[in-house]
Amino acid sequence: MNEVRDIMRLSARNRIPARVTAITKGEATANVELDAGGVRLMASITVEAVEDLGLRPGSELVAVIKASDVMLAVED
Repeated sequence: MNEVRDIMRLSARNRIPARVTAITKGEATANVELDAGGVRLMASITVEAVEDLGLRPGSELVAVIKASDVMLAVED
């Protein structure tokens, strides 16, 4: 999935090819479940974004992750 690279350049380095497995829409926000090579990811985006991107189960996409904080937890 190098199409994103061909269309635009992004500062985010965490680009993960994935496939949409489910979409749960609320009034304004949708939870989009992704399969990234056997790893389950969840993205919360607007319902409008789901519609604008034409997302549906089976859609292939690139998840771009940009976060200023990452929290880790371990068991005591």
